[in-house]
Amino acid sequence: MLSAPHLNYALLAPILIILGAALLGVLVEAFISKALRSRLQIGISLIAVIAAFIQLIRVRNLTSTSAAVGSVAIDGAGIYIQLIILALAFVGLLYIADTDNFTAQASAIPGSTEEASSIAAGSQQTEVFPLTLFAIAGMMLFPIATDLITLFVALEVLSLPLYLMSGLSRRRRLLSQEAALKYFLLGAFSSAFFLFGAAFLYGYSGSLSLNGIADGVHSSGANSVFLLIGIIFLSVGLLFKVGAVPFHSWTPDVYQGAPTPITGFMAACTKAAAFGAMLRIFYVGFNDVQWDWKPIISAIAVITMVFGAIAAIVQRDVKRTLAFSSITHAGFILIAVVALSKNGLAAALFYFISYGFATLGAFGIVTLVRDSSGEITDLNRWSGLGKRSPLVASAFSLFMLSFGGIPLTAGFIGKFSVFTASYESGNINLVVFGVLTSAVALFFYLKIVLMIFFGESRSDTLTVVIPSILTRVAISICVIVTILLGVYPSLIFNSLQTFATFLH
Repeated sequence: MLSAPHLNYALLAPILIILGAALLGVLVEAFISKALRSRLQIGISLIAVIAAFIQLIRVRNLTSTSAAVGSVAIDGAGIYIQLIILALAFVGLLYIADTDNFTAQASAIPGSTEEASSIAAGSQQTEVFPLTLFAIAGMMLFPIATDLITLFVALEVLSLPLYLMSGLSRRRRLLSQEAALKYFLLGAFSSAFFLFGAAFLYGYSGSLSLNGIADGVHSSGANSVFLLIGIIFLSVGLLFKVGAVPFHSWTPDVYQGAPTPITGFMAACTKAAAFGAMLRIFYVGFNDVQWDWKPIISAIAVITMVFGAIAAIVQRDVKRTLAFSSITHAGFILIAVVALSKNGLAAALFYFISYGFATLGAFGIVTLVRDSSGEITDLNRWSGLGKRSPLVASAFSLFMLSFGGIPLTAGFIGKFSVFTASYESGNINLVVFGVLTSAVALFFYLKIVLMIFFGESRSDTLTVVIPSILTRVAISICVIVTILLGVYPSLIFNSLQTFATFLH
């Protein structure tokens, strides 16, 4: 006899709050006048994220437990990852609230009279807010899901809105639509690989849950080749989302073509969610077969770090440079995955924070540097920016130095903690490659800083726009977090050590 599934709504409330707000945003789009729609959508989105954050704080001290018939794990690491995602999403929403970055009418053909009339009428694409909330809900579910079906659903819920939002740029419409199409097609392939891997793992263990797969490793007498194939294909789907080599090809094109606020949101939040899911899968489901997958992930980590750092040196577009930088950082976080220890998990969580806020801050600065055609992303035209706007140039330089791992920034603490965890777990080779790659990456970060402050201005048309109050608040938060966690990392590092546990 079938019984009704038991759902712990108190534990699921943060995700339900975000989903409820997203549905409310859809109703606002349908029934509220255009004059009120934008402000109402902004208010709903920000209030929902704050409410979900508060609810997570309320349940953070509960003992590790499961919800939704065991398909979701509410544990220390899961709650902390969700808190990080919500904090980053809040800053991302402050950027997205500047709707000047989005096309007036997404369905209009670029350059058409329909598009021109929409712009002249002052139309705004406010559907981006419920889409963002749906993506946030998927991101929150992804790292706490404990069975492969829930993982796949969460993956699609976070991915589909991002495919759409990547094509909503107000300017460079064709480039934006091309980015959306590439992201969608390659994302569909990665989802297929994920499902294919799930099928092999189910065939091997007879279970779709991570704990069931872990138990199957001990009890199953089946051919372990199926297990290895399942791990490989499942990893392909995850490595695509984090932009690791050789599954990175979408990253520079999508980062360049998508609206800059969406690029920042995607770069920070998606990485935290995808790596959170990857950490749970490898720490819980594949822990007892680590000698099968560690060499593969270690090799990918090295290739990702080296390729990202070298490719970034030759870039001339600031968004593409940040894209290859994000690929390099994906390699650094993979080091924490390979560490397979409590310290490695804590280091990865800290890295999500340090990298996420610096990334959001850097892309926020990009939205301010413009000419009559919109954002200026040509790095050569950024030369001498420090003379035009010392404050903006200083903030961007701070984020570059944090990416490079300079002391007294959060990025330095993040890299140091990851390398320490890797060294303690015996992966000394990864530490060596990581340090060498950091030195190479530091070269192009410092090159950008020197060009901004000491280069000759090459563009008379370059201006730094006065940001809206929401953008100012967002950039200020990123600056404060980057400095504060670089000087006083113990503010959160001690709690990270406490919460860095997965429910088994």
